[in-house]
Amino acid sequence: MIPVKTPLGQQVLKDRSVRLTPRQRAALIVMDGKRTVADVLQSSGADPDDVRLLLDLELITGVPPEGAVAPEAPAEPAPVLSPKERYMAAYPIATKLTAGLGLRGMRLNLAVEGAGNYEDLLAVADKIREAVGPEKFAPLAAALQIPDR
Repeated sequence: MIPVKTPLGQQVLKDRSVRLTPRQRAALIVMDGKRTVADVLQSSGADPDDVRLLLDLELITGVPPEGAVAPEAPAEPAPVLSPKERYMAAYPIATKLTAGLGLRGMRLNLAVEGAGNYEDLLAVADKIREAVGPEKFAPLAAALQIPDR
């Protein structure tokens, strides 16, 4: 497999909306669609678990090597994270988005800070989408594992 950044992965590199370890970030940076996973692991110092996490967060996708025939079997869907795991991944993104709204987003920011679990955060997600727009909302939607609307 040749890993390549998804549009979400490119966005995360720009705005740091998903917290990554230095090794995970280094691995994401060098995934250019030309290097194999082994090359990426060697050059970034990352391990296979780091690559798995980037795949699970849909920051990268795998493409077959040049000249290889793509498998006919459908790819396995990304594993569904528990509500707690989704909350832990989404909370920092939501606070960053609402804090970036300044004074006009103060109430929304307070609502996010008061969200103590996944369900509470999900309840304010639509308001966040309205306030920041679908493009900036995409990393939060991915972390919450909610479909784009």
